[in-house]
Amino acid sequence: MRVGAALALLYAARRYYLNWGTTKAEAQARMPGDELVADPAVQTTEAISIDVPAAQVWPWLIPEQVNPDWPHLEVGDVIQVTPEGWLGIDGGVKLTVAKIVPEECLVLTAGRTDRTGVWSMHLQPHWEDSVRLLVRVRLALRHPGEVAALELARPAIALGTRRLLRGIKERAERAAMTHEDG
Repeated sequence: MRVGAALALLYAARRYYLNWGTTKAEAQARMPGDELVADPAVQTTEAISIDVPAAQVWPWLIPEQVNPDWPHLEVGDVIQVTPEGWLGIDGGVKLTVAKIVPEECLVLTAGRTDRTGVWSMHLQPHWEDSVRLLVRVRLALRHPGEVAALELARPAIALGTRRLLRGIKERAERAAMTHEDG
């Protein structure tokens, strides 16, 4: 009975966290990188409005801003997202840069050569001095167990993505205010 109630709660919450912060049009829109996983088992889109132009948000999406010692990001570069051995994953989680269009999108792929997943960030101008930052995830899972495991982990993943979006918003807006005051 408790398991059933927990599953019902997860299912109800799923509608909320799958497309947090997005409009229906944003959640359904085709975006760069979608073609890399043509028929995903799972797709999520999460978004936030940021009150600065795309040019002031972009630096917070790329590693050079986070750590100036990291090299300039180019297609084919591999980014270590988690430490080696994280959750028992040999080598940790690594993503490969598939596409980068400054001030527009950063598309990363995960998995083997069959492109099992895409994680992308998109900047869409909104009015004259603000932008929408969207994070899209598309996964081509092959086994029912993979889908079930992801669904169980999805609330925690959604909270992490939400923290990422809010952090980028805060840093970009704070930097813009500091620049205006200076």
